Amino acid sequence: MAKIGEFELLVLLAILRQRAAPYANRVREDLEANAERTVTRGALYRTLDRLAGKGLVEWELEPSSTPERGGHPMRRLSVTEEGLEVARASRDVLLRFFDGLGPAGTA
Repeated sequence: MAKIGEFELLVLLAILRQRAAPYANRVREDLEANAERTVTRGALYRTLDRLAGKGLVEWELEPSSTPERGGHPMRRLSVTEEGLEVARASRDVLLRFFDGLGPAGTA
């Protein structure tokens, strides 16, 4: 099973949270709003490329392109079955570490 870092996990989760296959910009907005961190386009696309290289996410090109996008087609994201397994395994590891901790602010 592929190993991923914290930001890669957050990106996977942001994609999974969407009801339909999201565009990268929607993922970025979700990360900034819910992870309370600034996410540059470059950092997001490098991470998405890494996740795709690991077989955890896929891009689907939309057939239409617009002049505003310089003729580039829009791409929708989806998490592969392996990506879902990696996200679940990461959740299980985190839950094991959180087990037994008190509420936030206590040790």
